[in-house]
Amino acid sequence: MSFITVNPYTEQKIKSYDFLTKEKLDAAIIENHMAFKHWKEAEFSVRSKLLNDIASSLENDVEEHARLITIEMGKPIKEARGEVLKSAWACRYYADNAKSFLQNEIIDTDHKKSFISFEPLGSIFGIMPWNFPYWQVFRYVAPSIMAGNVCLLKHALNVTGCAFKIEELIKSKTPVDNVFKTLIINNDDIADVIADDRIKAVTFTGSDYAGSIVAKHAGENIKKTVLELGGSDPFIVLNDADIDRCVKSAIASRFLNAGQSCIAAKRFIVEDGIYNEFVDKIKYEMNSLVVGDPQNFETKIGPLAKEQFVDEIDSLVQSSISKGARLLIGGGKTAGAGFFYKPTLLIDVTENMDVFSNETFGPVLCISKVSNSDEAIRLANQSCYGLSSSIWTQDRKLAQSLSLKINSGAVFINSMSKSDPRLPFGGINKSGFGRELSKYGLYEFVNKKTVVIN
Repeated sequence: MSFITVNPYTEQKIKSYDFLTKEKLDAAIIENHMAFKHWKEAEFSVRSKLLNDIASSLENDVEEHARLITIEMGKPIKEARGEVLKSAWACRYYADNAKSFLQNEIIDTDHKKSFISFEPLGSIFGIMPWNFPYWQVFRYVAPSIMAGNVCLLKHALNVTGCAFKIEELIKSKTPVDNVFKTLIINNDDIADVIADDRIKAVTFTGSDYAGSIVAKHAGENIKKTVLELGGSDPFIVLNDADIDRCVKSAIASRFLNAGQSCIAAKRFIVEDGIYNEFVDKIKYEMNSLVVGDPQNFETKIGPLAKEQFVDEIDSLVQSSISKGARLLIGGGKTAGAGFFYKPTLLIDVTENMDVFSNETFGPVLCISKVSNSDEAIRLANQSCYGLSSSIWTQDRKLAQSLSLKINSGAVFINSMSKSDPRLPFGGINKSGFGRELSKYGLYEFVNKKTVVIN
């Protein structure tokens, strides 16, 4: 069986690929498993050199990698460059810090000596999405490799070229063959891979529905799992917020990658004293957004990654308008080729509307009005998700107090939510469990072995 990838800007075929046969899939798993026996013994200096070499290659060939991202999933080239360089940053971060994170941790007990030893698990199966085709991969691969694990990747099919490019890059730098392998498989094969005894853990990024299926298969086979799922992040704006900084951040957070980001701000909750000014300034900024060819460095909004996403977003928008949301800008597909949805501004959004209760994965900015900070927190927590959040106020004491009341994996005060290799990333509720990045992401896929000596 085969499939094709499609350029979301031109709607033209990019390339045809064949799925792995059962025999080739099994061979790939065996090769990766055998590589672990050698890689787990590699010195930290060897592991860090690999990641630094990968980082250098990403930096030196950033234009080539960025262009591939843009062609396969439509991300504006400027953002694609940033994604590649951020992936290099993650590699360098773990190359520089993993050794200290993995040193034996001495515990003071009444025994002669007690410590925790951090040991690799084996083959880590990563199931990754299309929206950040490099960053999502490297933020799991970099810490896993530094811990002494090996990695198998099942990438989203529409970014198969990116998957092979990453495999080619790692293969060209590693001293041990098959430390990383790409598996071109369909969703029906995922359960069998998870069940394979040679697979020791699973990490998944994607929708909460798909995540529940992955978790089910992992649970049936008692496999360690990290899930980074959807988000509907609140962006709270109080009356004393620095309005100009806030608006600039709101635009960046909502329209990065055409709104196709789990950590993007999706529900803008604004106090009534600043509501009208916020709406006017947002409207002004949105009218200047450049929509078009993602290869153009000036483009801010590219196409959505798949044709079906256009109708899905429009359904949420039209349903919300029918329930009373006011459409100020956009709404609907743009004319001509490409999977474009117009940058859309909805105001007077309430919690019973689809754009509020669902994860709106596209260029739609929705604003709700509240009378005070308590109401803002109540509305912020009116979600099945809990990935991240943002609070804007010049009263830092109040902001810190409010941050403790928001149900989310992270809170950013006077800043947009974004991932950072130095900070743990992950959510609660239907946004998943476990953490990526920082030392905590590294610890997800190691055996924390207790050793007691008397």
